[in-house]
Amino acid sequence: MSQQKDTNRRIVLASRPHGAPTEASFRIEHDYVPQPAEGEVLLRTVWLSLDPYMRGRMSDAPSYVPPIGVNQVMEAGTISVVEQSRHPDFSAGEWVLSYSGWQDFALSNGKGLFKLSGPVLKHPTWALGMLGMTGFTAYMGLLDIGQPQAGETVVVAAATGAVGSIVGQIAKLKGCHVVGIAGGAEKCRYAEEVLGFDTCLEHHQNGLEERLKRYCSQGIDVYFENVGGKVFDAVLPLMNSKGRIPLCGLIADYNATEQSSGPDRLQAFQSAILRKRLRVQGFIITQDYAHRFDEFFRQMSQWVAQDRFVFREDVVDGLDNAPETFIGMLEGKNFGKVLIRVAADKPGGGQ
Repeated sequence: MSQQKDTNRRIVLASRPHGAPTEASFRIEHDYVPQPAEGEVLLRTVWLSLDPYMRGRMSDAPSYVPPIGVNQVMEAGTISVVEQSRHPDFSAGEWVLSYSGWQDFALSNGKGLFKLSGPVLKHPTWALGMLGMTGFTAYMGLLDIGQPQAGETVVVAAATGAVGSIVGQIAKLKGCHVVGIAGGAEKCRYAEEVLGFDTCLEHHQNGLEERLKRYCSQGIDVYFENVGGKVFDAVLPLMNSKGRIPLCGLIADYNATEQSSGPDRLQAFQSAILRKRLRVQGFIITQDYAHRFDEFFRQMSQWVAQDRFVFREDVVDGLDNAPETFIGMLEGKNFGKVLIRVAADKPGGGQ
């Protein structure tokens, strides 16, 4: 079903998943289109961002923000058009970065809305990708926590994903030797031939640690962690003294229902931190770096204008396909930044 002017499709959390989400974790509802009160705008969703962090929001385990409530709309960053406005700062027809979630229409009091203009308006999805939270996460995690120096070795997991692809390209701009880790030969070729990584290793193949040793002959100075699991196990022994590990995600464990089997790795991890004086720092981009977004946006916009970056988008049409696409993303089936095209609008009124 395509977007309709008089119906609001809402995808809500039907039940909290135990393990991997399934189609039964979601429910599509059809509701009326809300009307803005004084001081509000009605937003119509054009693009919807799907990101791994949403899996954590589906759980009621302790976290850094409250979980999505059962029967509540799934949260997400969106690109929206102002359909109606009763707010003095916004006009009908303006394009904004918003957080409307998995639905066609949403009301906003204007707080948190970011008007799109200039190059971003020409490419609205960039505001959800390399010039939005995705790029911001890569930029701050690598440069502020990782602090890569020319000649150092940087390893990044999920190398062709939305964050990892930006991390590796920034590291190359800083003169580093960059080794990616990805799932599948096609993704590894893309990392090397298109993104410009020095090499990319397929993590589904056996012997990842031995292959890492071969391509990280001088050890690893920075490991950008967004996966965890067996990839981290392979990386840790190769970390150099005073190595840095920015940690923004652990997607390998998001669907876990119990502790992983095998030996207890905590003692080895703690020993490595002490002996090698490693810096391991978790970060939440919106909570730790929101005050530095302008700094990121200025620099990243300049690099983008200079064609210094390649950014691949994995686009799926139709809001109804969001649940299936999200489930596939958690299984690594995506190739690049995952976006749902909810409507066919283009800036300027075209389609």
